[in-house]
Amino acid sequence: MAEQTTKDDKPLFGRPWIFIRGVPSMKFLPPEGPLEVAFAGRSNVGKSSLINALVGHKGLARTSNTPGRTQELNYFVPDGFSGEGTDLPPMALVDMPGYGYAEAPKEQVDAWTKLVFDYLRGRATLKRVYVLIDSRHGIKKNDEEVLSLLDKAAVSYQIVLTKTDKIKPAGLPKLMADTAEKIRKRPAAYPGILATSSEKSEGLQELRQAIGLTVGIAV
Repeated sequence: MAEQTTKDDKPLFGRPWIFIRGVPSMKFLPPEGPLEVAFAGRSNVGKSSLINALVGHKGLARTSNTPGRTQELNYFVPDGFSGEGTDLPPMALVDMPGYGYAEAPKEQVDAWTKLVFDYLRGRATLKRVYVLIDSRHGIKKNDEEVLSLLDKAAVSYQIVLTKTDKIKPAGLPKLMADTAEKIRKRPAAYPGILATSSEKSEGLQELRQAIGLTVGIAV
C-alpha cells in the first residue's frame, strides 16, 4: 500500500497531537473511521511516557508514579482536523488501561478488563496493539495472559521493550532474542521486537516507522 501524508503534507509525527476523549465504556467510543493503533502494558511500564515521547508532547498522556492511573481508553489524534464529515484525522493512538495493578478494587479491575476485552473484540478499525514490556523484567505471567487474549481475538500485536536505558547495553540483544523466541509460535504476534527508551529518546523513530507502515501513512 502506498504511503499517504497527512493534510497539508505534514508527516504524521511532524504536527501537534491532542487528546480528544477518555472512554470509560464501549458506548462512549468515537465513531469508527480513522485507523487506530493501541498501546497496552502493565501499570508503570512507561506507557504514557512513551506516547508523549513518540509525539513530542511531554504533557499529552498523563504520567504518574501511581500505578493504575489510566482507567479509560484515552484517544489521541493529530491536530488540525475538525472531525466533521470527511475532515477526519488519518489515525488515532489509543492508550489502554494498565493491567496487573493488584491494589485496585476487584470491581474496578473487572470493569477495566471488560472494557479492554470488548474493545479488542469489536473494533474493526484497530490495526495493531503495541504491547509494552519493561526491559528490566521481560515478559511476565500477566503479559502472557494479555498476549493469549490478543491471539484469541486475532488482533495483530507487536512487542515494544521500554526503559532499555535501565539495563546494560550488552544485555539488550539477548533480551530481544529471548523475547522473540517467546512469541515465535503465537499466531497474532508480529515477529519484530522494538526496543525503546523514552528518557534517552532511543528507538522512537523505529516505532514511528512501524506505526506508519501499519496505517500506511508517512511519518
